[in-house]
Amino acid sequence: MRTDMRIAVLGATGMVGSRVVDEANARGRRVIALSRRPVGRTAGSPNVTPVGVDANDSRAVREALVGSASHGRVEAVVLAVRTMPVDEEFLVGTTRAVLDIAGELGIRVLVVGGAGALRSPEDPQLLVADNTAFVPADIKAVAAAGVAQLRTCQSHAKADWVYLSPPALLEPGLRTGGYRRGTDTLLIGADGRSWISAEDLAVAVVDELDTPGPDQHITVVHHTERPST
Repeated sequence: MRTDMRIAVLGATGMVGSRVVDEANARGRRVIALSRRPVGRTAGSPNVTPVGVDANDSRAVREALVGSASHGRVEAVVLAVRTMPVDEEFLVGTTRAVLDIAGELGIRVLVVGGAGALRSPEDPQLLVADNTAFVPADIKAVAAAGVAQLRTCQSHAKADWVYLSPPALLEPGLRTGGYRRGTDTLLIGADGRSWISAEDLAVAVVDELDTPGPDQHITVVHHTERPST
């Protein structure tokens, strides 16, 4: 894609979405930052256009994504929304709405999903969502919602999408620019941890938008050095 690529980020003030906005902005991309309260660390940046939208309102999401095209051709939408406590119906409904409108507009969707939708590294037939080694009972509903979100993508006939599952642990940290990329199986780092910072996940998001790979389900894990290209 061009270096002046324009993207929309839904969930732009969340832990992942805000860092995707930061990363894209730092690379000179133009960002339509969609969130309920459109204020963030990049407020005032000429590359970032904040737009207020409630992701619970599928009509408002549709209008925002269509309206964002008035700022210039949007080439990709990053969907990075979550709820606490988990609301699977909301997550699936929002994902379907974004896929619908993106399919109509002919733009790509990158869904930042959940690790639960990945295969277990020691048993490819066992989803991480059903593996108590990674998903204790108190977060099983969160993992199950991520699986339902992936299934929503897989059942959509028209949209061009990619589903990015983080590793088992995703939390704020440092941007190293390094990560290891995989497909649909949970990755474990050289230190034995399945972990990445939200900052490095954002690097992986923008990298995938810049240079789309062939896989629709991908994952990443932290790495001490940036992968060679």
